[in-house]
Amino acid sequence: MSVELEARRYPQGVLPWAGRLCMWAGLLGAVSGIYLAFVTPAVGPEQFSYPLDGSQFALIQTWFVVQHVGLILGLLGLWVTGTAGPSRFARLGHIAAVAGITLLTLTELAAILAADTSAPSTLITLLEVGYGISSALVGVGLVTVGISVLRHKNWSGWRRFLPLALGVYVFVPMTPALSGPFVAARLAITGWMLLFALLGWVLYHSEGRP
Repeated sequence: MSVELEARRYPQGVLPWAGRLCMWAGLLGAVSGIYLAFVTPAVGPEQFSYPLDGSQFALIQTWFVVQHVGLILGLLGLWVTGTAGPSRFARLGHIAAVAGITLLTLTELAAILAADTSAPSTLITLLEVGYGISSALVGVGLVTVGISVLRHKNWSGWRRFLPLALGVYVFVPMTPALSGPFVAARLAITGWMLLFALLGWVLYHSEGRP
């Protein structure tokens, strides 16, 4: 099934709209990651909100919740294209990816509660579990979708590898980086956001093109 045939099942303009929002969410998410990597710390590294104080942390976490909505729309847009094919394997991958990024969004919101907390803390442990499960769901889901995209060949050239790259990136290099220095972790997330921005750009140019 071609991208063109699948896209025409939906109102004209849906894919460019979702793509544009995903692209800007990815770009602004990358800017946020760079900002957190290099901003002058307001608190010590033992505080969960590091490098921001509690009120600054609440603001940026609220922004992340809004920004993640754009990422969700990007993943839904990828689903809409039908580029992964109609198989159950692909459908489960889409569901896992969207569920994972949704759980990640809720975890970002819940993290505000731990702003002034220092480890060890039960709340921080629960948040870390939430981040871990949600990231793994997104990664596995996108790897599954990415394999389906490669098999069905509805996208050509480098676009074919983008969903798989988004999924693999979660496990290498992002997960190891998250266990390392703070700056490395922020920069790794920045790279992931840039891949989402690229997905948004592809979706923006997808409608009506096989």
